[in-house]
Amino acid sequence: MMRPNGLARAAVRFKPASFAGTFLALLMSALIVAACGILLETGLRASVPAERYAKVPVVAAADQYVRLVTGSGEDREEEAVPLPDRARVDAGLAAKAATAPGAATAVADFTFPVRTADPAPGSRELPVPGGALTAHGWGSHAFTGTALTTGSAPHDGEVVLDAGTARAAKAAVGDTVTLRTAAGRRDFRVAGVAEAGPGDTPLNTGAGGALAWFADTQAPALAGHPGRADAIAVLAKPGTRAEALAGSVRTALAGSGADVHLGDDRGAVEDPGLGYAKETLFGIGGSFGGIATIVAIFTAAGTVALSVSQRAREFALLRAVGATPRQIRRAVASEALLVAPLAGIAGCLPGIGLAHWWFGQLQDRGAIPEAVRVHVSWIPLLVAVTTGLLTALAAGWAAGRRPARTKPGQALTEVSVERLRPGVVRTVLGVAALVGGAILTGVSANSAGDDAAGASLGVVMCFMLAVALLGPLVARVCAGLFGLPLRGAGPAGELAAANSRTNARRLASAITPIVLAMAFASTLVFMHTSESHIADKQLRAGLTADHVVTDPAGIPVDAAARAARAPGVEAAVGVLSTQVLVPVGSGEFAALQGAAVQGVSGSGADLAKVQDLDVREGSLDRLGADRIAIDTTLATSAGVGVGDPLPLHLPDGTKARPEVVAVYGRGLGLATVTMDRASLAGHVTSGFDSTLLVRGGSEESLAALGEVTDASGYATGRSLDAELGAWSNNTMAAVLGGFAAVAAVNTLVMTVLDRRRELGTLRLVGSTRRQVLQMLHWEGLLVSAVGVTLGTAIAAATLIPMIRGLTGDGPYVPPLLYGSFVAAAVALVLLAVTLPARAALRRWS
Repeated sequence: MMRPNGLARAAVRFKPASFAGTFLALLMSALIVAACGILLETGLRASVPAERYAKVPVVAAADQYVRLVTGSGEDREEEAVPLPDRARVDAGLAAKAATAPGAATAVADFTFPVRTADPAPGSRELPVPGGALTAHGWGSHAFTGTALTTGSAPHDGEVVLDAGTARAAKAAVGDTVTLRTAAGRRDFRVAGVAEAGPGDTPLNTGAGGALAWFADTQAPALAGHPGRADAIAVLAKPGTRAEALAGSVRTALAGSGADVHLGDDRGAVEDPGLGYAKETLFGIGGSFGGIATIVAIFTAAGTVALSVSQRAREFALLRAVGATPRQIRRAVASEALLVAPLAGIAGCLPGIGLAHWWFGQLQDRGAIPEAVRVHVSWIPLLVAVTTGLLTALAAGWAAGRRPARTKPGQALTEVSVERLRPGVVRTVLGVAALVGGAILTGVSANSAGDDAAGASLGVVMCFMLAVALLGPLVARVCAGLFGLPLRGAGPAGELAAANSRTNARRLASAITPIVLAMAFASTLVFMHTSESHIADKQLRAGLTADHVVTDPAGIPVDAAARAARAPGVEAAVGVLSTQVLVPVGSGEFAALQGAAVQGVSGSGADLAKVQDLDVREGSLDRLGADRIAIDTTLATSAGVGVGDPLPLHLPDGTKARPEVVAVYGRGLGLATVTMDRASLAGHVTSGFDSTLLVRGGSEESLAALGEVTDASGYATGRSLDAELGAWSNNTMAAVLGGFAAVAAVNTLVMTVLDRRRELGTLRLVGSTRRQVLQMLHWEGLLVSAVGVTLGTAIAAATLIPMIRGLTGDGPYVPPLLYGSFVAAAVALVLLAVTLPARAALRRWS
């Protein structure tokens, strides 16, 4: 086993400054790898404990994922995509499940929102905050612990209210209350009053804290899903184990399409949002984590290589006095073994802290259920430490290979002059990365939707790799080009230009982190600003309604008809907003793409009065059952046009093949898919509309339907909501950009400290302290100018085709935001150059 030899220990002990930069780079690498690894493992292990079904040993429910299978044989892959809404099962399966050996009974469970309504004559008004209630089927009391305090179980046309709601309304058994459900406005007789059990707390249905229970025979119709149940709760006979009961229920329900759950899996049935939480964590810990890990390794390797190359003179002396190549290589490897594990361990603790903070922020924004907890194990921490160690060993071996194999007589001669020609392998790989980036740019430019976004990721990675591999060549060219203006800046500027041309490798090591920070931060941030800007522009141009009515609890189904009867109203269209899944691509590149959909009431002519979708092909006049309109980007991604069927999965997973009757251009701002509301109504949890668009009339006449704003006010509100979505992109940009910025500062400080002999020589030959600092400032400006320019070029090559593919428009870059990025890069470079330079020059004052 290799052990640190005396040469390595002496180098670390007597020249600790040479290893401080390496230690910091490896620490930051471990931090980011550990944080992303923890989030990825949390996504893999995420679960929520059962609450509603805590006393139910076995739950049967529909699969909450769409399974997309690609390839065959050994190449067969299955992708599970979470459904936008809950998939339901046949309520009649409860009778089958009850016959399973060991089952005491089985209950079809229903959960859905209802709303209060203006009471009919003789009805009680329910003073519920927000006017929303969570409704269940009464049969669920068998496992939730809900118990009647007065009255009896409800029959058709009856309701049981929770004690708090009944008390606030002064409602007693026999009174009448008026409620709005997915089936419309109805009067219900109060059959009883109940105390809610621990399993009957309101769920995430858009309803408030009030509860209501309806007869199991009527609940599916009131929920808008006749004959369908959220799940089947199976209770066990005394002495029956959950595993045995699950097996018998699975046999009884074979072929029904229902999955059987027990243990923590029951919690996933309660909260389908767990699927999206897992997908979010996979995206951060997996996709982004992979990119971040590559960047971390890439940057740490560059720092290690710089540290080794800065000691090329020492290695040359060792070779001159008889050190063997094996001893040189072993010394470099031993240094990595001394520094890397300590740096990795030191980086794990802040990595755990970053993961907890990131996870908490996602929970606060509703992306992850509150019951999910961060899972920290030794696996991601070990991976972080090992990654840093392997990076240090590989980078040290590569950087120490040349001084180790140089003949003793040539060592001191070669180290005194920078080698002009880069290695052949490095050049070939760099050119290949450059060509690959150019090819992917063309692919991205000719793609649409998610294909364009996927190709653009390869663009930024290829160009970054090209900059790193061809760094010395790029630095020499840029030094010659950007150094021309410096020649007119006096002796300090001319000396800075000469230094930059002569020491291209040193310049490249300083430029690369700046390019990385600028490229990644600009790509992530300006991708969102572009989409938000274009969406807002399309929304403002496309929303032609005079009034927009909204309500947090949802707009009643009959609101459009009521609004149409108001004085002066020309058209009123209810809009139900949700998502569908659309298959795009083919073969190995097939995928399911989420698409925002609006289900509209009324005809296409009515819709045209309140929205201008910018129809490019076809007509909205034929919009109706099994006929939809789609955005042009989706049409391109799915390869369909007017008259073609579009295969898709409705929110609850139901397959459909509606005909495309129109293709329009404002899908990003309004909705990617527009369809008849009736086609969506039975496939969503909430049967209430999201918004009501009205042409004509007055705000006063519509006030009873909800909060009324004009189109401009609604667009502003939508823009504010969209800003919340920027948090994820900005956080990723901050993590990557911040890491790259620290790496840039670290590299610059190492470079300046390594030049202490050179700076001292300049002072000895008569240069003033001010002149030396001016030279370093000009060099810093050159580094920042080249880094910003190359980083901007890479971001532009990534963003332009990607945004055109996603939106059909060009990227939007806020000048002040871009200016702040440039100012931050320049300030960081000057700060990283000035502080160590002042310290180095202090002894020559």
